[in-house]
Amino acid sequence: MIHGAQRNATLSIARYAYFAGAIALFLIYASPQALAQSQPVQAFSTAPEGTPPAPWRVVGLPGSNKPRTEFDIVQLGTERVLRVRADRSYANLSHKLDPAHTGYTLRWRWRLDQALAGADLRTKNGDDSPIKVCALFDLPLEKLGFVDRNLLRLARAASGENLPGATLCYVWDQKLATGTELPNAFTRRMHYLVLNSSTAPLQQWVTHTRDLRADFLRSFGGESSTVPPLMAILVGADADNTAQSSLAFVGDVSLMEQ
Repeated sequence: MIHGAQRNATLSIARYAYFAGAIALFLIYASPQALAQSQPVQAFSTAPEGTPPAPWRVVGLPGSNKPRTEFDIVQLGTERVLRVRADRSYANLSHKLDPAHTGYTLRWRWRLDQALAGADLRTKNGDDSPIKVCALFDLPLEKLGFVDRNLLRLARAASGENLPGATLCYVWDQKLATGTELPNAFTRRMHYLVLNSSTAPLQQWVTHTRDLRADFLRSFGGESSTVPPLMAILVGADADNTAQSSLAFVGDVSLMEQ
């Protein structure tokens, strides 16, 4: 019994680190000058083609030999955007934030050119996304239930990093209807909100503006009536569970204080 519980806890820790992150954890803070601007997220549109500009940084699963999702700046038409290519892979492109900032409106645009037909966010085997934009919140441990609180403590100890207490991911999904909100199949510390579904045409830009405060309370309001500070913003895609491929593009991501 003890060995089984320890094994399950270890698997939970690994899954937590895998999906929630270690993603904001290997990055440096933006400069004070950048943080003082109204848009504290480094733009893709002004970067040269190739590697995404710092402090954006690609983070895969530590210790894993899984292929990493590819992120690069490309010229698409008249502008430069982020290209996100997943091929049986997993990775996130993360941008750490000044933890003093709260109450943001998050704005970005994306387009999906190749979807993941086999993805199903309701299941562990189908838990892949062709494109997602996520907000990581520093939710205090005391706000969590007993099990989640101790799993998070163990995950932080195992990784040596300050993993987020709550992660909210906006996704493009082909199976679920727009507006669907659900927890990650592996951990309740991450919630998905479907913004585009199969009804949205491929290869066309879609712009989104989200009230992070309202969306946090929608997903995690049962645990906290106040919105904790943001730790990071990330862009991601994964196709390791479905063993498929996807292609998406993302324009500049901006944060505006409310």
